[in-house]
Amino acid sequence: MAAVLVVDGHPVAPLEVARTRRARARGLLGRSALDGALWLPGVRSVHTVGMAFPLDVAWVSRDGRVLRVVRLRPGRLSGWRPRAAGTLEAEAGAFALWSLAPGSVLSGVDVGGGDDFEVPASS
Repeated sequence: MAAVLVVDGHPVAPLEVARTRRARARGLLGRSALDGALWLPGVRSVHTVGMAFPLDVAWVSRDGRVLRVVRLRPGRLSGWRPRAAGTLEAEAGAFALWSLAPGSVLSGVDVGGGDDFEVPASS
């Protein structure tokens, strides 16, 4: 079963999870595109230094609620969000297509801080 990001109860996109420290540090560096989204558990700030494309970034609380959303052009640094359990990244424009905004509730993401990952059943 492939991982799927669910926004406010609606499946919206494939979801990758950066499960290791190395994967979280690398993020999307070296990629020219992303199909879906990348969940970075435990990450509270991100950068786009060396990125080939702009990103939509969301900070997510432990209960799965989106706290803040920004768009970062390449070569930028985000602020640090102490209440975030992790960050979600996607290509710029994806969040608008998925109706993902502050207050949205995500599932398909383990926001408890561990590397385990639960996804809703999908067909």
